[in-house]
Amino acid sequence: MTSSKLFTPARFGALELANRIVMAPLTRNRARPEDDVPGPLAPTYYAQRASAGLIISEGSQISPEGKGYAWTPGIYSPAQIEGWKAVTEAVHAKGGRIVLQLWHVGRVSHNALQPGGRAPVAPSAIRAESRTFDGNGFTATAEPRALELAEIPALVETYAQGARNARAAGFDGVEIHGANGYLIDQFLRDGSNQRTDAYGGSIANRTRFLFEVVEAVAGAIGADRTGLRLSPMSPSNGISDSDPMAVFSHAIKGLNRFGLAYLHMVEGATQGSRETPRGTEMAELRALYDGNYIANNGYTRAMAIASVDSGAADAVAFGRAFISNPDLVARLAADAPLAEGDRATYYGGGAAGYTDYPTLAEAA
Repeated sequence: MTSSKLFTPARFGALELANRIVMAPLTRNRARPEDDVPGPLAPTYYAQRASAGLIISEGSQISPEGKGYAWTPGIYSPAQIEGWKAVTEAVHAKGGRIVLQLWHVGRVSHNALQPGGRAPVAPSAIRAESRTFDGNGFTATAEPRALELAEIPALVETYAQGARNARAAGFDGVEIHGANGYLIDQFLRDGSNQRTDAYGGSIANRTRFLFEVVEAVAGAIGADRTGLRLSPMSPSNGISDSDPMAVFSHAIKGLNRFGLAYLHMVEGATQGSRETPRGTEMAELRALYDGNYIANNGYTRAMAIASVDSGAADAVAFGRAFISNPDLVARLAADAPLAEGDRATYYGGGAAGYTDYPTLAEAA
C-alpha cells in the first residue's frame, strides 16, 4: 500500500520534503578524533539515505564545551564546516534534504572531553545520573559547574552561530536539540535546574533559555528553516521533573509564536517504551502545537501510516531502522522486510555497519 499520505510530498517551512519519512538524528561516533570533523565516510553514509523526505544529521556540538562523547562532530570550526559541506553536497546530489542538529550536552559530559579538563557546564551543579564515552570506555558523567548568569547570553549566541555555520556548510536548515536530558532539557526540568535567578524556579523562568535559543536561531537563519526536538516524558540521562505536563504545555504553547518549520517529539522514553507516566498524555501536548509535527519513537510501518493519514502527525521519524536500511523509504513503500542492524557497530569504527548495508535490490 503506497497510497498513504506518508509517501506524499510535504512542505515544512522552507523545507520541501519528497515524502513524510524522516531520518532521525543518530550518533555514530565516527568523526575525526583530532578535530571533530565528520569522517571521510560520512558523505557516503548520508547520501545512501537521501531518499528520506528529510535527514536530520547526528547531533553536532556547537562549541568545544558542548561536547559530551568522543568522536562526535562539531559545527564551530572552519574545518568542520568544510567537512560537512562534503556531506550536504552528496545528499543534495541525490535529491535529498538535510538539516543539522545543534547540540550542547550540558552536564552529560566528563572533564576529559572538556577544554582544559574543566568541569562541564549546566544550569545547576547537579551531576547527571548517566554515563558517557570518553574514547577509552564508558565512564560516569562528571559533576558540572553552574553557569553564571552573565555567561548565558553568549551561550545563546553560540546556538545562533552554529545555525549560521550549518547554512554555510550547505544544510537546508537546523534542528535545535532540546531533548534527551541535554542542556536545554536541563534548563526545563526542576530536577536539574535549581537556579534562583531569571532562569530558574517558575515554569516561565525555566523555559526562558529554550525560548531565547529558538528566537536567536530563528533570527539567524529564519524560523522556516528551524526545527526543534523535545522529549517531554523521557528520563534520558537522569532527567526528571515534578510536573512535565505543566512545563511542556507552557513550552509548546509558547513555541507557536515562532512559526518554526517543525516540532519533533520523542513520544515516551527515548529508545524505550512509548508508555508515559500516569496523568501524562503525548496526544494532549501534540494538540497544543499549531505547526508541523514529526512523531518519533518505536513506529512501525502500520503505525506511521495510521498516524500520518489520521493527521496525528505530519511526518514520522525513524532512527535505528535507517542504520541498517539505507533504502528504508522504498522498503516501507513496498512493505518489504527490514534488515536488522548490528548493534556492535553502531558506535565508532569504519565502514562495517556504517556504509556496507545493502539496499533491497543489492541484497537480491
